[in-house]
Amino acid sequence: MRVISGEKRGLPLKAVPGSSTRPTTDKVKESIFNMIGPYFSGGLALDLYAGSGGLGIEAISRGVDKTIFVDQNKKAIDTIKQNLQQCQFEERSEVYRNDASRALKALIKREMAFSVIFLDPPYAKQNIVNEISIILDYQLLEQSGVIVCEHATTVNLPEIIGSGRKSRSETYGDTTISIFTNEKKEVAT
Repeated sequence: MRVISGEKRGLPLKAVPGSSTRPTTDKVKESIFNMIGPYFSGGLALDLYAGSGGLGIEAISRGVDKTIFVDQNKKAIDTIKQNLQQCQFEERSEVYRNDASRALKALIKREMAFSVIFLDPPYAKQNIVNEISIILDYQLLEQSGVIVCEHATTVNLPEIIGSGRKSRSETYGDTTISIFTNEKKEVAT
């Protein structure tokens, strides 16, 4: 596992010890960023089921100003912190040990809006439709932002979730990447 491109290209990343997390392969990570970027000029990212932090770190390396990492697994949090230190991205990140639902509630209270949100929950615990609805209902996604969902190919996400529309979907082995964009138009005043 490594940083694929950008400022920290080629830097190795640690995986979370044990079998509780399933890291995104370099091939899938490269495909994700080709679909959504591949580079950014600032913005804020959320890596909601961060695991080793690979997706959020890749986003920083490719130009995102800051990433918020959330995972409920202590080993994952320790690994994220080690990877951020390895990349010297501590100042451009926040790391929280929390479950996704509580983390979203905390972010709503902070009135944050993200340019890119990564949802890569454990395949057995996927609640993606509900999480996308919350993200969009509470305006956690910028108008031009994207939600990147990594899920089992057996999970068929609807084309429309609230104000979100699936703009693209690609399958790699047993993994599908679905990209949602915010279709809610801002009202001119």
